[in-house]
Amino acid sequence: MSMKPVANLADILEIEAQGWAEDLPRSTYDLIQRTASLNPDAPALSFFMTAANMRETETWSYRALMGRITQAANAFHALGLGPEEVVTYLLPNLPETHFTIWGGEAAGVVAAINPLLETSALATLLGVARTKILVTLAPFPGVDLWSRLQPIFARVESLEHLVLVNLADRIPGPTGAEMREAQKREVERLCGPVGIRGKVPAHIAVHDFKTLLDGQPDDRLCSGRVISSGDRSSLFCTGGTTGLPKIAVRLHGNEVADAWSMHRVMGDSIRPGKTMLCGLPLFHVNAFMVTGLLAFSAGCHVILATPQGYRGDGVVARFWEIVEHHRINSFAGVPTLYAALMQVPVAGRDISCLDYGYCGAAPMPVEVFRSFEERTDIKILEGYGLTEGTCISSCNPPMGERRVGSIGLRLPGQLMKAVVLDEQGRYVRDCAVDEVGVITISGPNVFSGYVSAEHDAGLWLDCGDGRRWLNTGDLGRQDADGYFWLTGRKKELIIRGGHNIDPLSIEEPLHQHPAVQLVVAVGRPDAYAGELPVAYVQLKPGCTATEEELAEFARSTIGERAALPKHIRIVEEMPVTAVGKIFKPALKQREIRDAIVEALKEAGLSPGEVTVADVRGQGMTVAVTLADVESESAVRKVLGSFPYPFSIH
Repeated sequence: MSMKPVANLADILEIEAQGWAEDLPRSTYDLIQRTASLNPDAPALSFFMTAANMRETETWSYRALMGRITQAANAFHALGLGPEEVVTYLLPNLPETHFTIWGGEAAGVVAAINPLLETSALATLLGVARTKILVTLAPFPGVDLWSRLQPIFARVESLEHLVLVNLADRIPGPTGAEMREAQKREVERLCGPVGIRGKVPAHIAVHDFKTLLDGQPDDRLCSGRVISSGDRSSLFCTGGTTGLPKIAVRLHGNEVADAWSMHRVMGDSIRPGKTMLCGLPLFHVNAFMVTGLLAFSAGCHVILATPQGYRGDGVVARFWEIVEHHRINSFAGVPTLYAALMQVPVAGRDISCLDYGYCGAAPMPVEVFRSFEERTDIKILEGYGLTEGTCISSCNPPMGERRVGSIGLRLPGQLMKAVVLDEQGRYVRDCAVDEVGVITISGPNVFSGYVSAEHDAGLWLDCGDGRRWLNTGDLGRQDADGYFWLTGRKKELIIRGGHNIDPLSIEEPLHQHPAVQLVVAVGRPDAYAGELPVAYVQLKPGCTATEEELAEFARSTIGERAALPKHIRIVEEMPVTAVGKIFKPALKQREIRDAIVEALKEAGLSPGEVTVADVRGQGMTVAVTLADVESESAVRKVLGSFPYPFSIH
């Protein structure tokens, strides 16, 4: 059935009037299986190991993809995984990652963890998730994941099985044979004569991923399991990694509903014959859902661009060549990717195949948005979502007006509004048009809660209509045409390259330093990363420490590389409110002003007075006073590279 893409709020209301599809699948396994049965020989998934060899892809048809997913589910079932038990993947972007995700959800519950985290953070997350089966990389030259994982196996009490993926299996021909020999030498170097088995506690069984799956049938689920939409499907980390982390529990019905909503918005622009590029990491909900479940539910062809995705050597530099060769129709990225692509020449490449670029995770600077579209003639669709809402809750309409700076219209089947809360966080009323309030969402896409019930405090709102509303913690408004606009983040997360960093993951470790009295972490605007973490430190009376000493201490205590502060600034006294609470916006304003002044100077401009204010309804705003009117155009271009409203006087 043909589906036209959404153009306005009226289209969304029309879709909702038709109701949910009566035969909507109950599980992610059923959803992918239905698509595979329609055109089993169509390409589903392709992978290339390096950008230099991007023409040498390995491809799985929908029949082969479904077969491998089924084998993974059967393998995990054979290892004793029950419907409520957890298989965790610590993997880069590989075909095996998709087999693990969707096969794991068919057998039990899948947990996604960032493989770049440090050892202490990995141990905590594996334990809190109660991991029974861990799928990760075997030792491989140039990859340090095994070295970070091996010391913690004995500390994860729930762990019973270790399933290892050999990267050499993904390298074809003579080079693959050479890498298998190199991999064996790496095992000898790291594990010595005892080998991998000797470095893993005796009670944990060790398996080779490929061998394990090859021994299973690919045409049926051996468990005979009938999955319900209310069954748990996945666990995703949403907060910091210190203390007890926030891990969101999602259901099969959540993921199926969000994929359905996204598909209805995009219509026939997402369909069989369309090709999507996956460069975001598969431990993140965007890649997991948009270039995963959504693509497979619609019969698209997904191209996995190297294990490191966009971070892979040469991927950004050869991006337009990849698009041209594979005839990519759409891709998802964060603002920093679009900024990087601005530096890559398009000339000479036929990229007429590209329909859309999807953008989320952080605000898109206006200048980047406009310049990118002018240079490439590609439509950018900005959206908004959160792990607790499965993935996407709003998006600028593909066929209607795309309002720069807006996060678009809510998705069909999902409710979204701004509300006024009292000082205790209780619902007072819905906001009027363009009135700023707390963004809240409701619908079948909204998760069931966190693994640790204590994290659910203040999460749910009673708006008096019998629905369950999720307090997103984000501030925003809705205009008269239904478009939503974010005006601030109540959560105070630092968003680095689309990756959420909880300030507590920086503040708590630095508080352990004997000379530190107070620590506040804020985000500093950055043209490449979106934001970089900066820590402000107030020392205890009579104590001394240098910024260099504190930076060294941070490197030894902060468990997440992305959270390491770019700068540590020692201040005599923290700014505080009238009631004595630390006033973070003042520090945030300082970083914004400093970053803008620095950017203006780097552009060869002499900034006059630069002021930053937190304006109700607009968030952080910038004002620049110039003595030289002739430089206004150049100054405007620099200011447009930051995601803040600005004025020039």
